[in-house]
Amino acid sequence: MSNEKDSPTNTVVNPVHDSIRVVSPGRILAITALIGLAVLTQPVAAQDGVICSTSKLPQMLEGFFQLTTALGLIGLIVVWQGDSLFQMFTTNHEQKAKLKEHMRVALKSAVTLLVLGPLYTVAGSLMGLPLAQCVDLAPW
Repeated sequence: MSNEKDSPTNTVVNPVHDSIRVVSPGRILAITALIGLAVLTQPVAAQDGVICSTSKLPQMLEGFFQLTTALGLIGLIVVWQGDSLFQMFTTNHEQKAKLKEHMRVALKSAVTLLVLGPLYTVAGSLMGLPLAQCVDLAPW
């Protein structure tokens, strides 16, 4: 009969069969991680409704996104019109090319700004992000 003091660490002694089985450290780590994950994610899953039920957070985020999108589009219009005006008075081909490139970059930035909100709304709800389920960031 073996004594628990004689058994090395990471062993399990079965008193019924009087056998010793060695448990690998990887298995102990995996079991601990699974139990910890199950215990720690329950409070997070219970808080899904908390974010959406706060009084003004979803409306503030939607308003902020709409404001920044509107300012970005106004900025695009100002940059586009300014560059077009400068192009009319520029005779150097190199400067015209730089202005066209600046207009192209401004247009790419505006398209990115318009795509990010709906992309977050769709991708966030697919990934199960709690904020994406109650906030609609589509600018239209």
